[in-house]
Amino acid sequence: MTFLSRVYGAFMGFAGIMHFKKPKMFMRIVPPFLPFKKMLVIVSGIAEVLIGFLLVINKGSRIAGKMLTWLLLAVWPANVYMAIQNKPLKKGQKPMPVLLWLRVLLQWPMIQWARKIGNK
Repeated sequence: MTFLSRVYGAFMGFAGIMHFKKPKMFMRIVPPFLPFKKMLVIVSGIAEVLIGFLLVINKGSRIAGKMLTWLLLAVWPANVYMAIQNKPLKKGQKPMPVLLWLRVLLQWPMIQWARKIGNK
C-alpha cells in the first residue's frame, strides 16, 4: 500500500500545484452557487499539495488519508457540476461527456482508497 499511497500522493501534489499555475482553469468548474471561487481554488490547492507531500514522504499518512477523504468529498460537487454542464477543464477544449461522468464515478473509489489510507 505504501508505494500506491506515494503514487496517489504524487498525483495529488501535482494537481495541487496546478491550482496555482492555472487557477482560472479550476475556477471554471467551481459551481456558481459557491462564492469566493479563487479562494476556494487556492485553499484546495494548498490542501492537495500538503496531503500529497505527506503521502509521498510516508509521514502522517493516517491524517493525510482523513484529510484527503474530506477534500475529495468537498470537491465532488465541482466534478458533478462539470459533468452536468458539460464543461471541460480548459476553455475552448471540446467537452467529452463520457470522461466527465467517468471522473464523477471515479471519485468514489478514490474516496474509499483515501479512507483506507486514513484507517491504517
